[in-house]
Amino acid sequence: MWLLQAPEVREAEVFTQMPSHFRRTGVSSAWAEANRGGQPTDSFLEGPVFDAEGNLYVTDIPFGRIFRIDPRGAWTLITEYDGEPNGLKLLGARELLIADYRHGLMVCDIASGQVRPYLDRRNSERFRGINDLVFDRAGNLYFTDQGQTGLHDPTGRLYRLRPNGQLDVLLANAPSPNGVALSPDERVLYLAVTRGNAVWRVPLMPDGSVAKVGCFFRSYGPSGPDGLAVDTAGRLIVANPGLGYAWVLNHRAEPVLVLRSPAGCGASLTNVAFGGAEGRTLYCTESVSGSVLRAELEVPGLQLAHARPACHEST
Repeated sequence: MWLLQAPEVREAEVFTQMPSHFRRTGVSSAWAEANRGGQPTDSFLEGPVFDAEGNLYVTDIPFGRIFRIDPRGAWTLITEYDGEPNGLKLLGARELLIADYRHGLMVCDIASGQVRPYLDRRNSERFRGINDLVFDRAGNLYFTDQGQTGLHDPTGRLYRLRPNGQLDVLLANAPSPNGVALSPDERVLYLAVTRGNAVWRVPLMPDGSVAKVGCFFRSYGPSGPDGLAVDTAGRLIVANPGLGYAWVLNHRAEPVLVLRSPAGCGASLTNVAFGGAEGRTLYCTESVSGSVLRAELEVPGLQLAHARPACHEST
């Protein structure tokens, strides 16, 4: 009888924590009421992305903030606005594209902190609640519209925004679509389906359609897969907040490494991004504790595309 070899287990280390003067202790938010059961939430980190200088940008969803963390771990507030920013990607060197749950796609000018709409509606209809996003090398933008969908309402959407502004609905049946990542050859998109406790494999066909979408990986626990990343070997890294894990999966979805949140950091490892001098350091947002974790891996992360597609801002 063939048995799956148990994966290696490592504990990530704390790289930095949100300074106390940035924490909103005792301040309530509508986001925490809806998504944290009203629990005290002084911050909730998400959306890690690196710039070319090695600075890490993260979002703080309930308080509409974006921070820059330098390579030494020092925090700077870039902007605070009336929104709920989640996923981030770079638009060139000067702007960030924001997956904002409340407003849709938004753009932040890094130098000034000004935030403006990028794509806030589809055919005059508001999005349910955008969560995460990724570019391909051709300039297509894939993003998830999660809202409050789940197994009770499996109608979350996966969109593609083409460089010419055309917006395609690729999937409309996902129970809580969340993180997105592309394979090295960009022929497959991986989709975290949080309330289904799974990662779906979405083949991208030459004609622009999708076909034979399947379940690539299934997890367990109170909250399923969230943020995703891919390394240069094609391995998929899956943030699993309900367990406080980051799974490293091979091409057969077998866990070869499990990274755990260190003791005292809770269990809400929400998203992952590669950084460091050689791109082999995996950084993880540990949201409830306001921490950024890190661990050295043997394989560098896949370099992310930062193209800018055309779009039509709605009013």
